[in-house]
Amino acid sequence: MNQKVNNDILDVQDLKMYFPVTRGLLRRKVADVKAVDGVSFKLKRDETLGLVGESGCGKTTIGRCILGLYKPTAGSIFFEDEDIANFSENKLRQIRSKMALIFQDPYSSLDPRQNAGSIVGEPLKIHQMVMNKSEYRDRVEELFRIVGLDTSMIDRFPHEFSGGQRQRIGVARALACNPNLIVCDEPISALDVSIQAQIINLLEELQDSVQELSYLFIAHDLSVVRHISDRVAVMYLGRIVEICKARELYDNPLHPYTRALLSAIPIPDPFVEETRERIILKGEVPSPLNPPPGCPFHPRCFMAIPECSQTVPPLRDIGDNHQVACIRV
Repeated sequence: MNQKVNNDILDVQDLKMYFPVTRGLLRRKVADVKAVDGVSFKLKRDETLGLVGESGCGKTTIGRCILGLYKPTAGSIFFEDEDIANFSENKLRQIRSKMALIFQDPYSSLDPRQNAGSIVGEPLKIHQMVMNKSEYRDRVEELFRIVGLDTSMIDRFPHEFSGGQRQRIGVARALACNPNLIVCDEPISALDVSIQAQIINLLEELQDSVQELSYLFIAHDLSVVRHISDRVAVMYLGRIVEICKARELYDNPLHPYTRALLSAIPIPDPFVEETRERIILKGEVPSPLNPPPGCPFHPRCFMAIPECSQTVPPLRDIGDNHQVACIRV
């Protein structure tokens, strides 16, 4: 009997990440900042999942938990069928070559004292992926060509590159060990709009050419993830409130928060822009230190009813793998 092959490279189950708040000389714990509060999702091989939401909703924290930079408070993170949530540092080091991170800021994420070649090649040395200097140099040159940089730039330092070129160096570094999963932490938000499209196109081309490469693409702009994501998960205050195929999300958003986010995206058509529904949310995002009871979105929701403040809505499937956390849908 053939064993069923699991096509999920990543399976996050009920992930929680609380940061303790301490007070006084004895650093007594008085509360928790609930940065991530019960998040579950799956990521298939060769798929891109967009993770969107306002600043402070927990997107980056999820990425850092997956990469083992944070030890989760609770929950499981299955990477290639192994629960890595409670791995020791030694066991994590063994699988880290299969994961990579593209940072948000191409200016502060590159060591100004290293030249571009040594920045890109450092993971090769750490994970002992090359046998000698010649093999090392060949692989670094290959990575430069893959991301569209001239190999004559290898000996230059970060300050000699533009923002877009620096981010290409960051992408090359992420690709160095042939990872199966890359966490893209807002990789284009610090770049000019014209350069953003180039980096998005580069990431898509890499996914087409590299077998079974998956992206967790973190962003706060829904219009950006539209072009690269196969599925999109929308976060609010540490929870996923809606997750489905990208086209379905833009054509048929169901959660009131998703509808509000989409209504804020400008459309380059004066007639459509003037006639479409515009949803203005009231109030501010509550603090993760003291989240509201019930649905975390209900204090700002235009569809809220009294029951919304009493129960936390589960993320439920309403058909065709479209999941929504709202009792009004």
